[in-house]
This record gives sequence, C-alpha cells and structure tokens, in this order.
Amino acid sequence: MKKPVLKLTIAAAITAGTFSFQVAAVQVKPVYAQQPVNVLDHKIVQHFNVENVYQNIDYLSKEPRIAGTESEEKAVQYIQSQFQSYGYETEIQPFTFLSYTEPESIFLSIKGSGETFTPSAFTYTVSGSITGELAVAGLGKKEELADSNLTGKIALIQRGEISFAEKVLNAAEKGAAGVIIYNNTDGALNGTLGEANDAYVPAVSLTKAEGEALAAKAAAETLTASLTVEGASVDEKTSHNVIAVKKPTNQTKATNDIIVVGAHHDSVPGAPGANDDASGSAMTLELARLFKDIPTDTELRFITFGAEEVGLVGSQYYVDGLPEEEVSRMIANFNLDMVGSRDAGDLVMMTADGEPNLVTELAQASSTRLNGEAIPYLAGGRSDHVPFAEAGVPAALFIHDPAEPWYHTPDDTIDKISKEKLQDVGEIVGTAIYEKARFDNQGIKVKKASKVSVPHLYHNEDIQ
Repeated sequence: MKKPVLKLTIAAAITAGTFSFQVAAVQVKPVYAQQPVNVLDHKIVQHFNVENVYQNIDYLSKEPRIAGTESEEKAVQYIQSQFQSYGYETEIQPFTFLSYTEPESIFLSIKGSGETFTPSAFTYTVSGSITGELAVAGLGKKEELADSNLTGKIALIQRGEISFAEKVLNAAEKGAAGVIIYNNTDGALNGTLGEANDAYVPAVSLTKAEGEALAAKAAAETLTASLTVEGASVDEKTSHNVIAVKKPTNQTKATNDIIVVGAHHDSVPGAPGANDDASGSAMTLELARLFKDIPTDTELRFITFGAEEVGLVGSQYYVDGLPEEEVSRMIANFNLDMVGSRDAGDLVMMTADGEPNLVTELAQASSTRLNGEAIPYLAGGRSDHVPFAEAGVPAALFIHDPAEPWYHTPDDTIDKISKEKLQDVGEIVGTAIYEKARFDNQGIKVKKASKVSVPHLYHNEDIQ
C-alpha cells in the first residue's frame, strides 16, 4: 500500500519504515438505524469463514508480488481461479505502466579526501558515471542558478522548498552532469523524483552531516567528485486487475446501483506482503464467496488491483475506463488494505476528503450493532479508494492504525496475521455491504458524492 497522504485533520509521521496517525474519532450519527445484531447480520456473520481468508493469505504471501513480474502474474492467476471456484465469470484486465528498477550499486568519492560516503539513490534516478568539480548550488532553485554554469559539474544541493525533481532538473538545465542532495534534518534521506524523465541526470542523497561538511570544504577549495550509479532503469511492464461481478439476483426487483469491493494484490520489492495487501485480497475473495449465493438487489463487483504500490495504477486505470453511466451508478467503494496484522492498531476508515459518506455510515452502523461502538474515520489517501473518490463515488479505506512495525519489510509474513482482526473486519464490512445490497432495503437514498482532488501518489516528504 502507498500509504496515506493526509489532510490537516491528522498528523502523519513516517519513521523507521512505519507510519502512524494521530486519530480523532469523528462521531457521526449513522443514517441507518443502530439496532442490535439481527437475523440479517447473522446471514453474514455465521457464514464468513476466516480460515478461508487465512489460507488465501498464506498462499499469496509465499513471495513478493511486485507489479509486472512473474510472481504477480501467479497471484493474478490464483485469484482468478478462486473467483471461478465460487462460480463467478471473471475478467483479467491488463494495463501497462512504467516500472523503475533500483540501482545495483552507487558509489561516491572525493578525490584526495579518503572519505567514505553512504549515498542513497532517488527513485527514478538514472544510471551514469561522472567525474567533475563539486559545485555548491544552494537549494537548487531556478533563481539561485540563474547565473551559474554547471557544465560537467556535480551540483551539491540542500533539501528544502522545492521538490527533488525540480532540483535535479534545474541543475541539469544549467549543465550539471550529476546531482547530490543532502538532508536538512538528521537521518537518512530516502526520496523519489516522482516519475521518469529523460532530462534527469544521476542523483543521489547524503545525510545532513555529510552534505554540510562537503559544502564547507567546497566553499574553501576546489573539490573533484566521482559519482557512479549502475543498474537503474525504467521499463514498460504489464500488470492486471482481476474482476468478478455478481448481478442482482432478481433483475425485475433490482436497483440500478453498483457496490465495488476491492484490494490490491501487489506488494513492494522484498516484502511478502501478508498484511500489505494479501490480507485485503483474501478478504475480497471471501466476501465474494460469501455473497455469491445470498440474494441481493444490487450489483456487486469484487476486484483486486495491480500496481497499487507504484502509484494506484490499476485502480486508476479501472476507473478511467468506466463509462460515465456506470460511474454514476456506483454508490460505494469498500477498499480493504492492510486489515489483518496482529500488531497493528485499531480499525479505522479513511476517506479522501475526511468527510463522511455512505460507506462510513454503513460501516459505523454495522460496527455499532456488532461491537457496540462506531469505527472512527479520518482523512487519508494513497490507496485504491482515491480514484473512486476523485470520480465522485462514495469510498473509504479500511485499515488498522498505527501500522505494524514491519510494514514494507521482509517481515510482513503470515505468522504476523491475526484471525481475530480478520474476523472483525469481515463481519463489519460484510454486514455493512449487506445492509445496502439486500432485497427490501428501505434505507436512505444515496446522495452522489462530490468529486475530490487528492495528491495521492507520494507522501509530501518523499518528493521534497
């Protein structure tokens, strides 16, 4: 999961490979009556099988499922076979995207200094080998470099004020053959240039201490630097969405509504992704199995998306390809991302604009009936509910907060998964969907959500 870009309603911190949110529960009186658990809830609760979810997580998390790779393709085929085993006709929807391969090696040295450095590469930096004068270039802003000639030089730039990509492009425009950006705070600098660009030159990062020391020396004497980045590349690859659709049971009594239930099946390099997001994919599969033979008056679409980790590519492709008529019929998107870690925090919902919608109302009502309290919601993006929200579909992400310590690491494995948390999420989401999708539901009329604009590809501190 590319985890949330947040509004001012919460404070976000990403440290040591984890993220957490300071959440203030937003109490909204659900439009749906908060009644005790009833026979209709039991239809879902009694038939939800957490062992199915756990077994599917176990299968999917045997290895990382990096978008565009053979391991992701295996996951796609498995998910399709599971949908088909429940009786669904399925569609595998291919799409292409630009995939970045990280460098195999990075080397930086200063002639005659004998110093050793530990540079990191920015995502989307390019390969190259340069030796040239080290030129101090401030913050790398256009106005700072207006009178500079950086031809053949390696620009030393401080982090801050503008994005990393702008710094690299501004220096390259003045002739720089390479760029070093050093941090403006303690700790390592791990960032992204945002997207591929033919105008980039090799760019690496240093710590604040390393960069300040180099800047001081370069101001006092001429330094010659050698910078090598090897193995970085950008290639076009193919990923897939997997789609299963349940039409209304009785077309003569059907509504015209569509509910989308989904998750992403890809993971980041090196991470088996048991929680992120085999848990959401397995939950989507189980809900599809559960609803296959339950009468409903609403069309249900169960989808696992590819290439979420590289910028919500699969879900954006799916939404962009929908006819406007279908988008207008979509009344809810339930997005399941990281829903099973034993050491993550409590269940919360995130909406792209931080406002309540049909999904939050249904889930707050169902959680109140089942557990005696409503799930809080807050503002958050960077997952597959965002393209739906941007298209005007009421959408929410279901996730536990704070995240587990091994988020995006090799330790995101099946032994960290909690069946109790899976059961809780399955019951809440399943009964929330059924409350709206069942026959003879005289609930509220759905008010179409406003389209929202969310900067959802990267967290702000990743790009500047």
